[in-house]
Amino acid sequence: MWRKKMVNLILNRPKVHLIVPDSHAHPDFNNDRADWLGGLIKDIKPDVVINIGDAADMASMSSFDKGKASFAARSYEKDIMSHLDFQERMWKPLKKGKKKKPHRVVLEGNHEYRVKKALEYSPELAGDRFGISFRDFDFNHYYNEVVEYEGQTPGIIDVDGISYAHYFVSGLMGRPIGGIHHASSLIAKNMTSSVCGHSHTADWSVRTQPDGTKIMGLVCGVYQDYRSGWAGHVNDLWWKGAVVLRGVEEGHFDPEFISMDRMKREYE
Repeated sequence: MWRKKMVNLILNRPKVHLIVPDSHAHPDFNNDRADWLGGLIKDIKPDVVINIGDAADMASMSSFDKGKASFAARSYEKDIMSHLDFQERMWKPLKKGKKKKPHRVVLEGNHEYRVKKALEYSPELAGDRFGISFRDFDFNHYYNEVVEYEGQTPGIIDVDGISYAHYFVSGLMGRPIGGIHHASSLIAKNMTSSVCGHSHTADWSVRTQPDGTKIMGLVCGVYQDYRSGWAGHVNDLWWKGAVVLRGVEEGHFDPEFISMDRMKREYE
């Protein structure tokens, strides 16, 4: 049975949540889209920003590519610097204008988890200064809440009645919930309003209980404007952009999908 942290903000009105899907900051690609996010945050003034995880791509930690020719030139330092640059640019408009920041939550994704996994197999690589460390992501500097993995599965946090996780698991093997009806499966398995990332696709589902209570499931896509070389034509199946949840109250919300093209038009 999974456990989850809970956050309930004390405001006597429905909230606005901004979801930042998997942004995969990568040293081979620019972080201009982080500037666009900063503009969006400044404009809509969300109560909560949820970074759903995989904020950093961490290609240098990929066990899938180890041994390939393309793997040799990858740098852990460059991966971390790209991630930190993304975070700085994302929050810069609020910092520059000395604006009140929203409540900020980040979830550890499987790409950040690569660091912990590498240390399990090669503990000699550890070190906060000259080695590798989860602290290098500096999440505590940018976010109020850092939701890390529990064991080998993503952590879960409840914010205003919505359960957020990088991905949710099902069954004794702890495999990610997914499939063609991903959002509907979240509702069926979790029996509560649930939002996740990870699959890079977008999906939305609502079920109404006999008493009229609505349970909502949402899969939020991916926030990258480049094509991942490893994915090939799978790139074309992904939905790219950010998601705003308006009227959030006790697990109910109205989703607004903002495509990457629209982000670029309005904030470039």
